[in-house]
Amino acid sequence: MDAPLGSVGTRRWLAAGLGLAIGSLTALAGAAAAEDRHAGYYYPPPQTIETYRARTETLADSDRTRRVGFVVELTREMLHKPYPPDYVVFAKGDDAEKLLIVALKDGVLDTVYRARALLAMLTAVARGTPLFAQIGGEETLTFFDLLKILGFAQLTISDGDRFAHQVTIE
Repeated sequence: MDAPLGSVGTRRWLAAGLGLAIGSLTALAGAAAAEDRHAGYYYPPPQTIETYRARTETLADSDRTRRVGFVVELTREMLHKPYPPDYVVFAKGDDAEKLLIVALKDGVLDTVYRARALLAMLTAVARGTPLFAQIGGEETLTFFDLLKILGFAQLTISDGDRFAHQVTIE
């Protein structure tokens, strides 16, 4: 016969199971954090993580040089404005496959909603590029698709203080 839910044996069994579950989750979180060596240096560990399945493929000639060139051009455009940028964009990873967007001011990119608003604006800009016109994606492709075309595998957007949102691009 099963022990009643309030019995000592049942409580010990539940505590052991809960301890095992928490230990497993902690190990998984630790492994994920170990994979992301930039968390804790450029941004806090991401509070939200999502996966985006791109509607396009990476261009055959998209390599580290192309990704770094993209970041350089984006940065150059931001620095040519008559006001200082609100955020910085840079590539990290052995093959520059991780795009980071980190706010330079308090109150900028500090929620997932503000991060998504910036990404929506970047989608509008990407849709106006000759590349999207050439591949016929100016009405349907997103900034995430542009990142896939360039060979980025991950995007992290952060306020540089307490908030970070990460997107894995497949």
